[in-house]
Amino acid sequence: MPARVNKIRHDENTRAKIKVAELINRFHKHFMGECELTPTQVQAGKILLDRALPILQSVEISGEITTNKVIRTPPPVNEIAAWQKQYSDQLPNQKDLN
Repeated sequence: MPARVNKIRHDENTRAKIKVAELINRFHKHFMGECELTPTQVQAGKILLDRALPILQSVEISGEITTNKVIRTPPPVNEIAAWQKQYSDQLPNQKDLN
């Protein structure tokens, strides 16, 4: 295969992610029985993963969340006849209710 013309240049963050992925793959193969690791290799890999990945802890969030809601209502109407005249087209027919 010919050499690449446009070489890929990864930044430090990407290189670190690739190294972590390699460690995870190696541990996965060990757990699946595909390769053997010595206790020293397992301990060293654990230390490297602890440095690279954050340790997940259970976190309890307490407090109240305040939200504001706006409800838009039609202006008040003093007479029933005026309300019926204004909103009669939006009311269901009496036939539809039965």
